[in-house]
This record gives sequence, C-alpha cells and structure tokens, in this order.
Amino acid sequence: MIEIERKFLVVSQQFIEQAQSKITISQGFLNSNPDRCVRIRKTPKGGVLTVKGRSSKDGTTRFEWEKPLSSKETDSLLALCEPGKIEKDRYLVPMGDHYYEVDVFKGDNHG
Repeated sequence: MIEIERKFLVVSQQFIEQAQSKITISQGFLNSNPDRCVRIRKTPKGGVLTVKGRSSKDGTTRFEWEKPLSSKETDSLLALCEPGKIEKDRYLVPMGDHYYEVDVFKGDNHG
C-alpha cells in the first residue's frame, strides 16, 4: 500500500468546533530509521503495528504496511519502544467530500 500525506501547520484551534470526532493516540517507534520506520500505535479501538518506507523524492508518498494487534501485544511492544513516545488527540474534520485529520500533540510534543 502507498500512503499519500500532506502536512500543514495549523495556527488556530477553530477546527475543534467543526470536528466530527476525536480520538486519543499513544505511539512509539521500535525503529525510527527513515528507510524503514516501525511504529506501534494505540487507540481506543486497539493497536496497530505499522512499517513505513522512505518517502518519495517529493515527500508526498511512501510504502506503508499495517497489522492489527491485540491490546496485550500493543502494550508489550510499546514498552520496547525507543525513548520519546508520542501522545496526541486526533480530530476528524469534514471538509466537502473529504476529511482532514488534525493532530494536537500533548506532553513533550505539545505545541
């Protein structure tokens, strides 16, 4: 699977009023090498192991593979992650026929 991603810095929190939903995400990296990043992510719906390849030259696409994890597997793998775990709230904001996913970081990554 190929991931297509665009990133923008949002300078206002007005989007929160328009958000359809919000989920809390905890994530860590087993390997943060840009050639093959391995991430563990925990949400209220469960856990996911994600492997990502290097971004394309224009930075818009890259290989991505995901596998669902049990809660026990997720917690065990999060305990093995590199330092610098990420905590954030993800807001789903409808915009025409599309949705924006807007992340608001907490803890060490706040702001």
